[in-house]
Amino acid sequence: MSGLLAAATPAADKRVNFRAGLTSGRIQRFPGAFNPLVATLIQEIGFEGVYVSGAVVSAELGLPDIGLTTLSEVSGRGQQIARVTDLPVLIDADTGFGEPMNAARTVTVLEDAGIAGCHLEDQVNPKRCGHLDGKSVVPAAEMVRRLRAAVSARRDPNFVLCARTDAAGIEGIDAAIERAKAYADAGADLIFTEALSGAAEFEKFRAAVPTPLLANMTEFGKSELLSAATLESIGYNAVIYPVSTLRLAMWAAETGLREIYDRGTQEGLLDRMQHRSRLYELLAYERYSEFDSDIFDFTLGRNQ
Repeated sequence: MSGLLAAATPAADKRVNFRAGLTSGRIQRFPGAFNPLVATLIQEIGFEGVYVSGAVVSAELGLPDIGLTTLSEVSGRGQQIARVTDLPVLIDADTGFGEPMNAARTVTVLEDAGIAGCHLEDQVNPKRCGHLDGKSVVPAAEMVRRLRAAVSARRDPNFVLCARTDAAGIEGIDAAIERAKAYADAGADLIFTEALSGAAEFEKFRAAVPTPLLANMTEFGKSELLSAATLESIGYNAVIYPVSTLRLAMWAAETGLREIYDRGTQEGLLDRMQHRSRLYELLAYERYSEFDSDIFDFTLGRNQ
């Protein structure tokens, strides 16, 4: 049954692996998973981790990414995804869902959900999408309190606390660098630099901040889409592709639905669909059948 109904790797080991990856000298690639099945695919293909985006959780609920989701909604989806994968899961915890004490509780809930790490950001609550204009950041001292509260609540010292700063597009890159240093001093293990424009800004941040760094390669945003190899050569430790799988799936779903609406049949779409046999392969369908057979394949003893 190991690895069948749930991942074989315990949450504690996933956190150890996440930390080891951040110091391995190889960039850790975390595509976003909008559901557990996508996380299964991410692991099969060979990525180093799985990311759960707050923007994606919001979008799945039919809501914009403006701080409307709750801790229970986000942690619930994170738990579902972490359950199926042996990879570490990094989750977007927005601003911690409230005041510093809320951020502390958020960490405990995410630990209990089997998550390997989370990131907290320095935006004003309610937040905005990091690649849109009109954002506001809290004073650095307030974010430091947010982080210290999160650190104090952590029971597993290997749970990775990532601090995201949105200050580059508001106060400038130098201010964002100073914030990153303060956040690292407050206990952040990883720094997420949001909405840097191109390689030069990523290089400047790397040169100034000794803490492990995470890059966000989201589409249609403010950052140039740098390859993982380029980010690794700059010295970044991790990269997320937060919304890529949802964008791919929604484009395909919309295209297909429009064709079904117009033509009244999906016959012309079959070559663009995942086959039933491939879905069953991802779900390890045969192993469930074998398990079911093994459980019921027994003989009653003479006295039973």
